[in-house]
Amino acid sequence: MQFAGTLPRVSQAYRTAPLESTTMPPGIPYIIGNEAAERFSFYGMRAILVVFMTKYLWLMDAEAGTPMSDAQATEHFHSFVMWVYFTPLFGALLSDVFLGKFRTIMLLSLLYCAGHAALACMGLAGYSQWWLMGGLVMICLGSGGIKPCVSAHVGDQFGANNQHLLSRIYNWFYFSINFGSFFSTLLTPWLLEWYGPHWAFGVPGVLMAIATLMFWLGRHKFIHVPAGGWKFFNEMFSAQGLIALAKLLPLYLFIALFWALYDQTGSSWVLQAEHMDLNFMGVTWLESQIQAINPILILLYIPLFTFLVYPLIHRFFPLSPLRKIGIGLFLVAASFALITLIQTWIDAGQRPSVGWQLLAFAIITAAEIMISIVGLEFSYTQAPKNMKSMVMAFYLLAVFLGNFFTKEINRFIQIPSSSHEQFSALQASQPKEWIKDAKNAILPGYDQQTGTDDDLIARLNNGSLKSIEFPDRTQEPMAKAAERIISMAKGQGNRLPAVESISQDALGKDAWGNAIEYAITSQNTCRLISAGPDRVKGTAWDIGLTIEVTMPEGENASATKERWIDRRARELGVQPKKETTVGYDIAYFSGGQTKLEGQSYFRFFTVLMLIFAVVYVPFAMLYRPKSYLPDA
Repeated sequence: MQFAGTLPRVSQAYRTAPLESTTMPPGIPYIIGNEAAERFSFYGMRAILVVFMTKYLWLMDAEAGTPMSDAQATEHFHSFVMWVYFTPLFGALLSDVFLGKFRTIMLLSLLYCAGHAALACMGLAGYSQWWLMGGLVMICLGSGGIKPCVSAHVGDQFGANNQHLLSRIYNWFYFSINFGSFFSTLLTPWLLEWYGPHWAFGVPGVLMAIATLMFWLGRHKFIHVPAGGWKFFNEMFSAQGLIALAKLLPLYLFIALFWALYDQTGSSWVLQAEHMDLNFMGVTWLESQIQAINPILILLYIPLFTFLVYPLIHRFFPLSPLRKIGIGLFLVAASFALITLIQTWIDAGQRPSVGWQLLAFAIITAAEIMISIVGLEFSYTQAPKNMKSMVMAFYLLAVFLGNFFTKEINRFIQIPSSSHEQFSALQASQPKEWIKDAKNAILPGYDQQTGTDDDLIARLNNGSLKSIEFPDRTQEPMAKAAERIISMAKGQGNRLPAVESISQDALGKDAWGNAIEYAITSQNTCRLISAGPDRVKGTAWDIGLTIEVTMPEGENASATKERWIDRRARELGVQPKKETTVGYDIAYFSGGQTKLEGQSYFRFFTVLMLIFAVVYVPFAMLYRPKSYLPDA
């Protein structure tokens, strides 16, 4: 029985085989236009996601919650990106077995639009975290599901007579991606800053609707390759299909690590930029706008690499696709080495220019050209005819694996907060009304008994944990150490003292005899920490405080337009005070730090990438490509 024969047939009004032409296929402009608008919507939403989760999400509901930590936001960001690149497997199956590429793209694009609408509705009704989760799930299914179909749909437009244009169109395809992402990465953070999340998430949703309409308008121009039905499974599990996959999958492991590092330009690099001087070349950037340099560089690099860099390298040795990927892996390691150096300066209390991060973007974007574009085209050529979408899905699965790795690293390095854990237990054991009305609560601490030195004093507001303090005997040594740091800072122009200027025993010991240690976390922020009541470093029971040097508002601050986040915080009664003089804000904590912080975090990824790049060299030398291009 022919499974394909039971499927809805492709309309006879649609062409199912490539034109016998040596020119560009007529459906390409619709695909390129659709891709530009779709990428505007995706990258616009993606650019602000980490900043939204750390700064805005806790203000979205009627009562302010608790801000999300940097490590938590990074973990959630990479969870989202991870699943965006896992769902291509389902999209490829739906396309290659049942519906064909065109119908699959149209169906999932509508779901994609609904996801953007859900994000724009956060704060209007219900619980914002549920709207966020629902919207991201729909975007994962929509954006991820159409990815392999669109990439393969481009290749389907070409036959034997014009397949020499395939490399050029994949460059233009990538050009359209970055054309859309450039404008969205500039515009969306600006909308978030001044007009809030509803506009910032709503505008990308409108662009996704435009992308869907544009693709539908090209339906009579496209080549509609019918779904393969059982042919797909027959080819996939044939010797030819299994050999093709077996050769490509190890390559995708190397590409996966590239994505593990590259996609941090939207998470850890954004968080790093918050501690840098964002005034560069006469422009004051928002931290999430720095990502806009990537699509600009892509637009410059595509012709530069095509007509200058690749031919120049080719003079010295043949530049195959696998060699391009190998060079790219070493460039990724170089970019993260620079990011590690930048973080070293930040950890020393400096505020380096964001121009240094732009230089790192220039290096990692060159790597992207040599890995992502080349890997996309190489995957299509190495895929058997009825497996094009599925092989594209496996290629995109490398992005899933890379982001899964980064997510798990960020989950692993998070140290639980004992205060949050015990407050959650208190919430579960007490009536909701009591928690909502209470101003303070005593948490039992490490020994699980109240009335002892390791108690935690929780300060509450509308049922939320706002801050913690310690009993006097515990808090006193920490407060004295903080006074010493503040005194030294005031003596040197309100600059935090260098770590090396503080001797090992200068800050004394905590109530349990543990040394109090000092670390700088940014130009204006430092941390004092000790092992706490369990006397073990790096646990949920470490105690300490952060000191933030708050600078006075500028003379013209009152004349500037009020940001959305300030207006919203004022509405909820959590508006931070405007400083007129230099201040020193102290906040106590119990646990909640991370195992890999600052420069050590970036150094870990740099070394790992360098090792993988070295191992890749013999793999590429042994690989034997075999191309499968469509028939006319």
